Amino acid sequence: MSKLYRSSRRKFISNLGLAGLSIPFANTEDLITSIATKQKNMPLQKKLGIALVGLGGYASGQLAPALLQTSHCYLAGIVTGTPSKIPVWKAKYNIPDKNIYSYENYDQIKNNPDIDIIYVVLPNNMHAEYTIRGFAAGKHVICEKPMAITVADCDSMISAAKKANRFLSIGYRLHFDPYNLEMARLGTAKKYGDIKKISGGLGFKATPHQWRLQKKYAGGGPLMDLGIYVSQGMCYTTGMEPIAVTAQEGKKTDLQRFSEVEQSLTWQFEFPNGLIGYGSTSYDDDMNFLKAEAEQGIFELTAAYTYNGLKGYTPAGNMQFPLINQQAQQMDGIALSIKNNKPSIVPGEMGRRDVKYLQAIYEAMRTGKRVSIKAD
Repeated sequence: MSKLYRSSRRKFISNLGLAGLSIPFANTEDLITSIATKQKNMPLQKKLGIALVGLGGYASGQLAPALLQTSHCYLAGIVTGTPSKIPVWKAKYNIPDKNIYSYENYDQIKNNPDIDIIYVVLPNNMHAEYTIRGFAAGKHVICEKPMAITVADCDSMISAAKKANRFLSIGYRLHFDPYNLEMARLGTAKKYGDIKKISGGLGFKATPHQWRLQKKYAGGGPLMDLGIYVSQGMCYTTGMEPIAVTAQEGKKTDLQRFSEVEQSLTWQFEFPNGLIGYGSTSYDDDMNFLKAEAEQGIFELTAAYTYNGLKGYTPAGNMQFPLINQQAQQMDGIALSIKNNKPSIVPGEMGRRDVKYLQAIYEAMRTGKRVSIKAD
């Protein structure tokens, strides 16, 4: 390991306090049960209670297990429309009956002092409604990405947060990930000189019959779900925001699966200094990278956006950082900012900005024209 990355590793651990978060991801039922039991017996007065709204794959497979590893927050409650899920969650995470809600009595969560933060993990078209209702209940809100389908919905969510005097954060886990933070550091510090080309891509084969392939729920296809990571990566690596975009929809080879949304998409961001950012996303091709070509060499992530197993390379050697649980680090970071009354590093305004970019990309794709992106 190079001296540069030994130093970066030590600095990262020191700055973000990863000692309690570097437990490998818990995959077995026995380990989950063991940790949950220990957590039940820990004093919770210094932890903020989180209620997960929506118990789909991401909530059950990533967020709930991650909340067994957090130091500043814990899983206090759930909101679900599927009663059959309740016994499993109660047993696994020791959730009392009074902290379990349906979508019908969701608003009654305002009367529950155990719950400080609502984490909205629903289909995209439901983000705005349940976030706004969460603020009306007097809770802080974390909303999964994309923040919403339209910029107008984002504006309503931000207004609701301000009216309630509560914090709104977006579930951008990569802003707490050491590999992506290193890309941002190297790029914005111009460690290898000016970036001459920036590119990124994320894609996988989406299974049929899921809500992400239905436009009314998702608002679009892989751009909304995956391309948003690529767009963000180009922005935080360069330290710039795009001023215009062109885009092209890929050919549809499966008209049944992609009858409502794009199968793949490429776009080109124009940045203020003339740099071009090349983005790509797909629900039918595997890709996962973020690459900066600078004056003095290339630095890149060849597994850029995954939950674990990220790989990074620079002219100085391979990136090597400690194993973390991204979701645990994200939720702890947000909880800590709330406890300290400090602005979130992933605020609603950032989520709104990204939805604006996504809509500009779609407009460029539909029209075939260069679309200007106005600064707010």
